[in-house]
Amino acid sequence: MTGQSWQIKKRDIPLLVGIGIIGYFFSIWAQFFGTKYSSAQMGAVVTSATPAFMVTFAYAILKEKITTKKLIAVLLATIGVLFVVGIGDVNKDFQLGGIALVFAALSWALMSVLIKKVPKEYSQLVVTTYAILSATIVITPFSISQFKYEELYLLLQPTIILGVLYIGVAATAIAFLFWNKGMQLVDASRGGVYFFFQPLVGTFLGWFFLDEQIGFGFCVGAFLILSGVLLAIKAEN
Repeated sequence: MTGQSWQIKKRDIPLLVGIGIIGYFFSIWAQFFGTKYSSAQMGAVVTSATPAFMVTFAYAILKEKITTKKLIAVLLATIGVLFVVGIGDVNKDFQLGGIALVFAALSWALMSVLIKKVPKEYSQLVVTTYAILSATIVITPFSISQFKYEELYLLLQPTIILGVLYIGVAATAIAFLFWNKGMQLVDASRGGVYFFFQPLVGTFLGWFFLDEQIGFGFCVGAFLILSGVLLAIKAEN
């Protein structure tokens, strides 16, 4: 229907499966888990450290040059994450959620860099489809084990159906397709600049819909993270 080949060479299968499991299973699960036990604001800001982590993975995997500015960027983002996650006398569930979000940022950064290694002969529709399929196969057993059949009726409610459709189609399939295409067209560090939209939108929606408050530590952490990401992008240019 699209006029493109869906055949994948055997040597490329592990890479596509790895992208799916790392990015679409581990990272998304950690994002959901972390947001559940922390807040929408923390979820948006901590994961915005992804571009700084991408600098490190790009150096290790793609051999992209790492400069002093990039190292400072990673340090700023790391300190910012600590401020947002919270240290000391913090609710343990909240702190656990923050740690999960850091894992989400790391795994998404790794996945984004791995996408650069995918041969350009494959369209991003093909790459995204196979990656999501791999993640689906892995996550299905875990989903079934946690499913409560007595709560099946909840899934039939219109609001739940619309929410699942939005997350599955708009926030997952379409978003991943465009992200993968963008990462194919630009270098790993530059692609991270678009994560600026995530903390801005996430913080606003958390305040608007969930009445979440913005504290001083959160603001300091957000500033450090965004400063680190900006420095990483500037260093790349």
